[in-house]
Amino acid sequence: MRFVEKVERVMETPAVVIFAYLVFFVVVGLYINRSNRNSSDWAVGGGTLGIGMLAAGLAGTRIGGAGTYGVAGDVITEGIGAMWYGVNSFAALFIVGLFFAIPYRKLKLSSVGEVFDRRFGSRRCQSLSSLCVQAEYLVVNIIEPYVIATIISGVTGWPFGVGIIIGGVIIVVFTITGGLRGTAITNIVHCAVIIFGLAAVGYVATDNLGGWESVVLQSEAVLEASGKDIPSWWSYTGIGWATIIALFISATIHSPAASVYANYASSAAKQEYLIPGFFIGGVIAAMMPFVAGVLGILTMVSYGAEAGLSGYLNIAQLAIDTGPLLGGIALAAVLAAVISSGAPILLASATMLVSDWIPSSKNFSSERKLKAYKLVTAIYGSTAAFLAWAVNFGSVLQFLMLGFALVVPPAIAVAFVFYWKRTSEAAVFWGMLTGFVGGALVWVLNRVFSGIENSDAGGFPQFWYEICLFLGEWRDPSFVTLLLPLAVIPLITLGSPNRSADAVQSDRFYKHLGRIQRNFSWK
Repeated sequence: MRFVEKVERVMETPAVVIFAYLVFFVVVGLYINRSNRNSSDWAVGGGTLGIGMLAAGLAGTRIGGAGTYGVAGDVITEGIGAMWYGVNSFAALFIVGLFFAIPYRKLKLSSVGEVFDRRFGSRRCQSLSSLCVQAEYLVVNIIEPYVIATIISGVTGWPFGVGIIIGGVIIVVFTITGGLRGTAITNIVHCAVIIFGLAAVGYVATDNLGGWESVVLQSEAVLEASGKDIPSWWSYTGIGWATIIALFISATIHSPAASVYANYASSAAKQEYLIPGFFIGGVIAAMMPFVAGVLGILTMVSYGAEAGLSGYLNIAQLAIDTGPLLGGIALAAVLAAVISSGAPILLASATMLVSDWIPSSKNFSSERKLKAYKLVTAIYGSTAAFLAWAVNFGSVLQFLMLGFALVVPPAIAVAFVFYWKRTSEAAVFWGMLTGFVGGALVWVLNRVFSGIENSDAGGFPQFWYEICLFLGEWRDPSFVTLLLPLAVIPLITLGSPNRSADAVQSDRFYKHLGRIQRNFSWK
């Protein structure tokens, strides 16, 4: 009897629950690996996914560390306006499903950059678009092991670096073995555990604090002590309309260029599954940020409005304080969220690097391409894990928003190519380049001169201070990444002469796209 009690006590510890969950999905990945016989099986699941697996896989890509710890952390420091991420997640998947998923499937893409190769035969546009998207994916691939390490370190007390190693190994091994089909299958479990596990923690924590009305009353004392504006913190628009619009641009408009959706578009067993699959995936993805936002509120009330790593550790502590077993399940749910987005995005990163940066890969055999995918996955994932250990960033969500913003230019370019036949190759290239460089430059200037708080600095710092003073929150890089390509692409296109060779390739491209292009194009 004592032995049974000891086993039950051990099994109730959060650490054991977490590690059991992680080991289970690594084993699942190894099992699924037997069915990944070629590059198509690995990269697009062999085109066999039904609506359920498609929706779960898509939802997983949007949840991740940003949709859980990222949203909860920003709610703690900024207010409930961070929960807009849920609305943006739904809008992103619905827009991609409605206007882009079917063309991606018809073109049989392994990366979005291949659109420009098929349309113009342009390697420079393909490589540039890949560079833009990789800026986002590198951020995601850094965030995911960072969040895993935060949880493992907080629960076990192990060094943060050990948690990084564990997180990096798990994501890399699962991606290499499971492929896209593996992420889609396991994401059905992940999404259920994430939403119901964290919702249960929220319910128990709210009850422990005396109910929701008590939580709201206690929050006022915490917010006042931390010097925050209480009405703004509790308002969905308290973060400001400029920030809300910037979040929409970054988190939604960038999505058509996110190559993982091209992978999933090709993975569906039938074309008819795409729009409902993306819609249902968007509904599932929208739930998590609201659950995470409530956890952020409860964490702030319980432990204070700490930012950065301390705030993230407090979220883990909130889960543990609800009870060892439930806390372990909740933290396993966050790890599920991380793996659910980290694995398919690492997979998409690898397929992009091989397809967009190795020209000879077009002529690779299926077996050789599969080996290349897996090798690049291992190298890329290991590098991202090292950067997760080396990089110090405060807000997971804001860090991700920068990556999202840099993908907006290729998303605008793809939309022009699909729905305006006259779009020229030069216009696409310069539109993406100016948007990417302009957005990155604004971000760098904002960071470098963020400490300039008066107009007496002199020189360029004073000039930038005055610009920031005039623009306020409208100086966000996402506005530049959106407006520059929207202006540059049509201007250069209208000034470009039509070439007969291009006309032949254009006719072939749009004929292959078929009805959806004709319904939504203009001349």
